[in-house]
Amino acid sequence: MVLVKLFAQAAEIAACSELEVEGSTVSEISSKLVESYGDDFQTVLNSSQIWVNGSSAPFERSLVEGDEVAVLPPVSGG
Repeated sequence: MVLVKLFAQAAEIAACSELEVEGSTVSEISSKLVESYGDDFQTVLNSSQIWVNGSSAPFERSLVEGDEVAVLPPVSGG
């Protein structure tokens, strides 16, 4: 299991800011999140940055037990 931290619109769609997800790559985790939270989550994910343990990560990045994945949507405001 990895800890997934959700921010901004991603957290709003999922109605939580943290959850544990089973997966061995960022892509697998992302797919499970979209399966759970639907097309709106996919839309947010498409424009988000993904970080693993504090560093930007590609979807192919391998994950191990205890990793922390952050979904960081773009910030807007004024």
